Amino acid sequence: MSNLLDRLNFLAPKEKFSNGHGVTTNENRGWEDAYRKRWQHDKIVRSTHGVNCTGSCSWKIYVKGGIVTWETQQTDYPRTRPDLPNHEPRGCARGASYSWYMYSANRVKHPLIRSRLVKLWRDARVMREPVAAWEYIQQNEEARKSYQEVRGHGGFVRADWDEVNEIIAAANAYTAKTYGPDRIFGFSPIPAMSMVSYAAGSRY
Repeated sequence: MSNLLDRLNFLAPKEKFSNGHGVTTNENRGWEDAYRKRWQHDKIVRSTHGVNCTGSCSWKIYVKGGIVTWETQQTDYPRTRPDLPNHEPRGCARGASYSWYMYSANRVKHPLIRSRLVKLWRDARVMREPVAAWEYIQQNEEARKSYQEVRGHGGFVRADWDEVNEIIAAANAYTAKTYGPDRIFGFSPIPAMSMVSYAAGSRY
């Protein structure tokens, strides 16, 4: 029956059972397919997430038509050693909703950089090699403050990957050269406690 007829027949007498506690209806229940299809999938793949962490938690990723539909925690972590209990399933609430980040209209799709910094960089790069250009910006107190003091105020512009990667590499090389390599490190939030958590290159 159609939804319209279901509405019109809503008050019509219906067959009852269990001393009137139950009633038999025959309305159209096709709308329930929306809920059934929400959990349908073509395959399950293993993956991890990068929600500001090191990707230490393993996830089952349910894929339908090439699109991630939902995810659940993997439970098959190997035993560390016989005298320790098995791992509990790991994965935070943000990880469980990671597909929302992947397909969100608000996600960052291109490299962004502070407009004041990229202007300084492009001017410095005209006559200098990358590391020398970054050194010039850092040693110029006025130039450095011009982009550092506006943090938190927006002002980002789109950049391309080659330029952004060059700036990152130059900044790291300058820092290692000036202050030592131990000044370049990665940060890992708890509770992603594993060997991966302490990897300095995790941010890259």
